[in-house]
Amino acid sequence: MIKGLFEAHLPVKDLENSIHFYEKVGLKFALRSGNTAFFWIKEGESWLGLWEGKEYETPYHPSLKHIAFHVSYEDLKKSVSWLEARGVPVVSFGSRTSVAPFVRPYQGNASVYFEDPDGNSLELMCHVEVPEKLKTITDKLSLKDWEKLLMKNE
Repeated sequence: MIKGLFEAHLPVKDLENSIHFYEKVGLKFALRSGNTAFFWIKEGESWLGLWEGKEYETPYHPSLKHIAFHVSYEDLKKSVSWLEARGVPVVSFGSRTSVAPFVRPYQGNASVYFEDPDGNSLELMCHVEVPEKLKTITDKLSLKDWEKLLMKNE
């Protein structure tokens, strides 16, 4: 199921300064969302997330304990049952109560979350093609709702 690394995260004290640094070393800017910026490591395949804030200065912030693994869209659809069959509980993300895979249209990706035995945050993640008119959706949508929305907009 796991095809490679999708993303890694780093805490930063000054996001603007960090944006300039990572552009200087050759990473391509992908997007910014509030106090977070993403850079392509390999465009369309993997990226680096930078998180700004005083709370990110501690050595144990969640952004330092998170890795996302790249999977196919079809594998993501089966990921909850795949993880559960291996005795790995799936966890919700942020304020979401559902553990089902979800889509972030504004980022062009979909995810499901779980943890390792030490509580490190792990994610199975894939890219999703987003029609231009749907790229402004900032809500996280379940895969089922996303697929219904795509069918309505064909």
